[in-house]
Amino acid sequence: MDIRHFRYFLAVARQGNFTRAAEVLGIAPPTLTRQIQDLESALGVRLFVRQQRQVSLTEAGRALLPEAQATVRQFELAQRNAQRAGRGETGHIELGYVASAVYSGVLQQQVQGFSNECAEVSLSVREAPMASLPVMVAEGRFDLGYVRSPMTLPEGLEAIRLKAEGFVLALAADSWLARLKSVSAQHLQNETFILPEQISGTLQVAAQGDFAPALGPQPGGLVAVIALVSLRQGVAVVPESVVGHISLPNVIYRPIEGCEAQSWLSLIYRRFEKSAAVTRYIEQVKRVSAHEQQASRISSHS
Repeated sequence: MDIRHFRYFLAVARQGNFTRAAEVLGIAPPTLTRQIQDLESALGVRLFVRQQRQVSLTEAGRALLPEAQATVRQFELAQRNAQRAGRGETGHIELGYVASAVYSGVLQQQVQGFSNECAEVSLSVREAPMASLPVMVAEGRFDLGYVRSPMTLPEGLEAIRLKAEGFVLALAADSWLARLKSVSAQHLQNETFILPEQISGTLQVAAQGDFAPALGPQPGGLVAVIALVSLRQGVAVVPESVVGHISLPNVIYRPIEGCEAQSWLSLIYRRFEKSAAVTRYIEQVKRVSAHEQQASRISSHS
């Protein structure tokens, strides 16, 4: 006795006729008759009173009817839930990010896009230190992570390159640099650099100015970096996306003349990811990223 027998039983009960029920089920009437006989044999009771053209439920059949309906509904629900989970439409994702993913708008755009498509996948979204975020993804404490690249990743992680941006200089509003019409890399050779978590911009600016930078503290997130700048402890080379998003007293932002240094956001993930929901998120980001890159190429050639 299996779920097929219950479906056949319900079809006959609804139609009150073996021939019509067989047509609905798409099987031959003799096959349906044998299946119902097998069900009755397995249960040891008669389920239908057979008349010339119609059938009606026996007392045992009436008792079985609501249970069979509930069983079929539960089976179909379990089937749908398993299929949806396999397609990544349900589940849970632990997502870590660095602050600049928020300032750039990338995090909001991609999380909202995924939630619109897979509303029943729950996401836990938390900021994390960039230095530890890749290790946390590799160890399974996060499923995915938004980091600022370039950076070296642990074995087993992959990265999707996302939005690139340049750097600006954060400096105290009363700094002598603020009085210059333009600030070049050479102007910064005697400054102390407050270091963000991603220091590639600082190193590239120093290389452009042909000097070894005086490295100051590395306090953590971008707000902490800008806070030390406001306290006149140094200058900082930070992503352009902080402009308009981190505004502190005694801090201004200036472009660095001729600076072509860039960094970019990346979504990092485990190479052999097993979760269907996480895999679906990765595939969506790849798809959206490829579309944006194609649109950018078309725009640049037009």
